[in-house]
Amino acid sequence: MAKNRVIYQSDALFVSKSVNSTGANDHEQLRRVQSANYSLNITRQDVNQFGQLARLEAIILEAPTVSFDMSYYLGDGYNEQALNFLNSTGLDGGFVSGQIASSSGQNFYILTAPEGVDTNFDPSTTDASGYNTIGIGNAFLTDYSLEASVGGIPTISASFEGTNMNATAGVSGTTGGYSGIVGVGIDPTLGTALASQTGGIVLPVGNQSIGSNIPTALRPGDISLSLGNADGDAFVDLAGEGSAHVQSISISIPLGRTPIDKLGSRFSFARVVDFPITPTLAVSAIVSDSQSADLTDIINDDQFITDLQFTFKDSDSDNTPRASYKLTNLKLDSQSFSSSIGPNKTVDLNFSLSIGGPNDDVNNVFFSGSNVNTPFDATAPAITLVGNATINLSVGDAYSELGATTDDGTAVVIDSSAVDTSVAATYTVTYNATDGAGNVADEVTRSVVVS
Repeated sequence: MAKNRVIYQSDALFVSKSVNSTGANDHEQLRRVQSANYSLNITRQDVNQFGQLARLEAIILEAPTVSFDMSYYLGDGYNEQALNFLNSTGLDGGFVSGQIASSSGQNFYILTAPEGVDTNFDPSTTDASGYNTIGIGNAFLTDYSLEASVGGIPTISASFEGTNMNATAGVSGTTGGYSGIVGVGIDPTLGTALASQTGGIVLPVGNQSIGSNIPTALRPGDISLSLGNADGDAFVDLAGEGSAHVQSISISIPLGRTPIDKLGSRFSFARVVDFPITPTLAVSAIVSDSQSADLTDIINDDQFITDLQFTFKDSDSDNTPRASYKLTNLKLDSQSFSSSIGPNKTVDLNFSLSIGGPNDDVNNVFFSGSNVNTPFDATAPAITLVGNATINLSVGDAYSELGATTDDGTAVVIDSSAVDTSVAATYTVTYNATDGAGNVADEVTRSVVVS
């Protein structure tokens, strides 16, 4: 049945581990997506000649430009890890190091369900044959930005440049995932589909991505700002009781890329990062107290601002930190004040920094998220019993559960309900575990012999 329209409930966005990924475990659904936009542009050169006004042909001399951008609510770093950013618990590894090292990019797939169907639920309960996909192949990140302001949910925007785009109709869905999808990854030299994807790819079943350790969204009132290190360069107070009242922050990390072409290739075989990478930070605040400052002093003693840090916390009872950004070795480039009849007096502060190599722990942007579910995880946890696999008891004895552990810390579900020590028999206690990526451990059992 033909659709009348497509709205957000019917779309889900997936990203691949690499351009040659095929299996469901090598694709992840991105969380809290708010928008996804894509376009392609083909530039042609007219072929003309003397004696004829109309063109003979219009040929493609340059690889088409495929653009893709998306936005999502900031969470615990799961999306960032899926997009090849580094999540460093100690804020000691370059956030964009994975992007700098990437040589082939990633693939994106926008899955669209039949009209009126939510993609985040089991497709086997609906008409599972009316799905389709749009694929963006060999995509490289060109910009990552964070916007957080009073009255709004902190939001990430990311832009990509791809090499290929395709569409697949008639995709079918089961409890095992969505199959029949034509892979969008290509060999850029030949301009043909990668051999690994000729048999099609499989996307995992959509899900709501909810749980006790997964934030639904982060609130602007739960942001902790550390601007004190910039206090000496500003004309307004940024530390202490009289500090300016921050209304918004914006972090932008541009990753401009230059396509590298060669004779005999229809597509750019690589898109390398343009250096230097110069992230910017913009802070807008309501002015409270000014402080003693002199431009000549700033010029005569122009030092780096060692670091500025922002921590986004959950609204749970523990106010759990979910995402933190740390920017180091910054310069305060401009301070703009605005005052007029009616609104509050405001100041806009603009900072910049320069990112070094992946291992530069002085000049960089660092990120730490609370996510513990590794994207693209296909390894099931292994269960180990605590104590012996067989326990011998006498009738009337109390059974005391010894428990079990997993190699990755996943919780073990124990079922000892069958044990009845008042009756002589051999009983089985079962131990099961499923990690955050949905990988199911092999069941382990313990025998309880009552005699």
